Amino acid sequence: MKKRFLAIIAAALIAVTAASCSTQNTESTEETTTSAVQTTAVKTTAKTTESADSSTKDDLKANSLSGTLTKDIVFTERDLEQTADLTNAKKYTVKDGEDISITAEGVYVLSGEAENVTITVDAEDEAKVQLVLDGVSINNSDAPAIYVKSADKVFVTTASGKVSSLSVTGSFTSDGDTNTDAVIFSKDDLVLNGKGTLKISSTANGITSKDDLKVTGGTINITSTADAVEANDSIAIADGKITINSQKDGLHSENEDDNSLGYIYICGGTLNINASADGVQGTTTTQIDGGTLNITAAEGIESTYVKINGGTIKISASDDGINGSSKSDSVSTKVEINDGNITIDMGQGDTDGIDSNGDLSINGGKITVNAQSPFDYDGNCEKNGGTIIVNGEETDTITNQMMGGGQGGGPNGMRGGMQ
Repeated sequence: MKKRFLAIIAAALIAVTAASCSTQNTESTEETTTSAVQTTAVKTTAKTTESADSSTKDDLKANSLSGTLTKDIVFTERDLEQTADLTNAKKYTVKDGEDISITAEGVYVLSGEAENVTITVDAEDEAKVQLVLDGVSINNSDAPAIYVKSADKVFVTTASGKVSSLSVTGSFTSDGDTNTDAVIFSKDDLVLNGKGTLKISSTANGITSKDDLKVTGGTINITSTADAVEANDSIAIADGKITINSQKDGLHSENEDDNSLGYIYICGGTLNINASADGVQGTTTTQIDGGTLNITAAEGIESTYVKINGGTIKISASDDGINGSSKSDSVSTKVEINDGNITIDMGQGDTDGIDSNGDLSINGGKITVNAQSPFDYDGNCEKNGGTIIVNGEETDTITNQMMGGGQGGGPNGMRGGMQ
């Protein structure tokens, strides 16, 4: 009887042990399953974030092509901030011949004076890096002063009350297949802001971004033998005082691989541009909502779609003052003026104050044109409002004068007037 009782107890213990093992295995399986779900969730979140970023860029492109950009959708809150949080900032004093490599997100303060120094940013794709120029001076012979290889976005911020100088005096050398031909050269998004002054002198481009480039503050003076400010996808300016002396274009936005990109948006700031070629050249749309532009150039403003909603614009040009010229097959060629105070002074000869290779629409604003050929358009023309002054006299008639003769018109391209 005792043996039978012990056997029963032993059997019971085995059953309990088995049940315990089964429970542990089940818990282990649940942990594995939970871990798998968490991993999937993280991956899904990452994909969602990437999709959101892509969607934002797509939205901006769509808004640019339709001429419906606004300050709120183009600029982030951080883009518009003019000072940096220096709480955890790392400080560097530049020294001759000693490059500085930045590989992590953060704020970095640069000061001192040196020759042949490159500040290289090579961080993670999601990293936001802020470079604070605290009266730094860098003079290089053949390489950018600032070179962004990788980051999500880099802010170049001028410290309040400080003057920083960046220059390249010789011929630029390439970095492998990358033609680093600007004093500030970035492969990713670039924002210039701050409350100080930045002086740039270049034997090629002044500032180049192979993505989007924004200016939201500071005083920036650029002297360049090529484009002063260049970007692949877009240039957007919200504020700041920018003075340009360029032997090529002042602002130039063009993506050679995708002609649905390359827009320019200006909603504030003061731009004084002296350029040998174009003052402002966009590929798709150049939209001006505000700001002050003083341009002396062969062509003042050129883009497939030029849309002016405001601002004070003064142009002195030797070819075309404002030119709607087909550079993209993603948007119709048009010059549209809805508001603003625009003055165009043209040189003698085969020059046009406002020239559209497509349509011309004037709906508001004050437009003063001093030119032998005030208007030239190949498509439809309409005037729904605004004040037009041609060679000192106010008129309600837009007279089409095609000085070079004929694209779509009567003999010698003359079409008469449009009221």
